[in-house]
Order: sequence, then structure tokens, then C-alpha cells
Amino acid sequence: VQLVESGGGLVQAGGSLRLSCAISGGTFDSYVAGWFRQAPGKEREFVAYISVSGGTRNYADSVKGRFTISRDSAKTTVYLQMNNLNPEDTAVYYCAADRSVSARYYLPARYDFWGQGTLVTVSS
Repeated sequence: VQLVESGGGLVQAGGSLRLSCAISGGTFDSYVAGWFRQAPGKEREFVAYISVSGGTRNYADSVKGRFTISRDSAKTTVYLQMNNLNPEDTAVYYCAADRSVSARYYLPARYDFWGQGTLVTVSS
């Protein structure tokens, strides 16, 4: 299973970006997906999770109300719409997928498949 992220870049505070994660090599509708991020000198942290059906979506408190995770089966792609960005959102963003992560969707170790990451930089 291969995951390829895109959509990162430089944006001013208050701006928006949409990240994409194209998933191939497996049955897209068999995988749950998550977004994580890692800022310089910090551990990788959970951002958002989406279930296979898309009916369950969970977010870190720090992004709730600003970020939206979604998935498109026809395009086998998972998205992360990020609005009202602030400098604290600056990080490398990673997409992850697995067949099941149980209730611990927020733990990076629960995911077997990862993308290479895309850098998001928010200037003040």
C-alpha cells in the first residue's frame, strides 16, 4: 500500500490549505485513515481520523472546528481541509492508513502504512 501526500506549502496566518493523500496498492474502502503532524523537535502528533465509511471523524482538540478530514472512494484519496491556520500549525503533515486501529486511532504506532509527508508552513 502506497500513500502520497500533496498540497503543503507556505501560507499566511488565517489562510487555508487542502492536503491530499492518494492511496494505492490496496482496497481503499478497507482502510481507515489518519493525519498526523510533526513539528521540529517535537513528537509526531495526531490531527484527524476517518473511518472506512467516513461516518466517524475525530480530531485533536487543537484543530477541532478548523480542520476537516474527508475521503473520496472514487479517487482513493483522503483529504485534510485546513482553515484559519496559525503558526502553531507549522509542521510536516503525514497521512497514515491501516485496516483497523481499534479505538486508539490517535496513536501513530497503530498504523502500518505512511506517506512521506508534506510540509506546511504558516507565517505570522
